[in-house]
Amino acid sequence: MAKDVMCEVNSCKHWAPGNACNASSIYVVNNRNKQASQSEETDCKTFESKL
Repeated sequence: MAKDVMCEVNSCKHWAPGNACNASSIYVVNNRNKQASQSEETDCKTFESKL
């Protein structure tokens, strides 16, 4: 399992300084109906707006 999870989405409530993710778990899904072959074809469902 990854020791550090990096994230540049500073509008997420799990974002921490240094582009770190401080969520207790991460949930990533395909955003298309086929198997993902590039990161652009995935979505982080852990995202929660901090606004």
